[in-house]
Amino acid sequence: MPDMRAILYERRGIDNLELREVPEPRVGDNEVKLRVLKASINPVDLMSVEVLSVSPIPHIPGSEFFGVVEEVGKGVTHVSPGDRVAVYTRLFDGSCESCLRGRQTYCVNGKRIGVETQGGYAEEIVVPARNVMRSSLRDEILASLPIAILTPYHALKIAQVNPQDLVVVLGASGNTGMFLIQLAKMMGATVVAVSTKAWVKDFNPDIVVDYVNAEEVIKEFTQGKMASVVVNSLGQEYWDLAFKLVGNYGRIITYGAITGGKAQLDVNKLYLKHVTLLGTNRGDMGDFIELLTLASKLKVRTWRTFRLEDIKEAFLSFKEGRRDGRIFLSP
Repeated sequence: MPDMRAILYERRGIDNLELREVPEPRVGDNEVKLRVLKASINPVDLMSVEVLSVSPIPHIPGSEFFGVVEEVGKGVTHVSPGDRVAVYTRLFDGSCESCLRGRQTYCVNGKRIGVETQGGYAEEIVVPARNVMRSSLRDEILASLPIAILTPYHALKIAQVNPQDLVVVLGASGNTGMFLIQLAKMMGATVVAVSTKAWVKDFNPDIVVDYVNAEEVIKEFTQGKMASVVVNSLGQEYWDLAFKLVGNYGRIITYGAITGGKAQLDVNKLYLKHVTLLGTNRGDMGDFIELLTLASKLKVRTWRTFRLEDIKEAFLSFKEGRRDGRIFLSP
């Protein structure tokens, strides 16, 4: 088999990431081999390098990417070599109870590409054919679809966001935040983007406010009613703020904990306001298919695209918060 270039590590830590020549993966029945065109860095990728138990070892990270079909295995008919494809990066068997109910995220035999299997920080990858769909979406959107777009879309659907809602987005300049603003607007909601970055206004929220003034501004804007939906993907450091910003009968959504997951819950605040807490996790195949159409309207802010040779710099930029938009990798 010919070789390809890939990022691998055998021990945890950014310093242990290496660019190596490794054998190209072989395509099997009902699988497709992709040439990876663009990948991205998300919190789960940093966690897989520094914290999570991954397999196999040596490990190739990369949970969000897209590519072009190079080879198809026996039984594959819906895509052909040369097709640009979006990749749903949760593996699922399609036959368990969760899958039959359309909840592929919780397939009993499911795995995360880039965590429990080899990932997309490589020139080539083999994935199940059921996980790819042809798409003409722009490169940066396709490389954001599996996590950064899918996660907030699924969360907003679970929260049943509608035109009567005022949605507050904490971390509005983050990987998911920039898309959450746009998706909530598509659902007809009024959107308040909480961020220190002035450029979030490019995604057309109704209000942009910093963290210090968020409570006062939202209170004035809503005449004291506060928000009907608050999205806190940041974790424990913003838990108290989320409760200050949510109104009676409001919903607080969480799908991340980058500042830590040990938030203390004041039960009084929960029941006195009649607040509903919603935890969500990525999204299912049905959401992914819907986004193949909806995502054509989305914008993305790219900070920088790195080569595989510069993987350590890319990860350090992500970890240390030096980025000002999305970080992509171009194999």
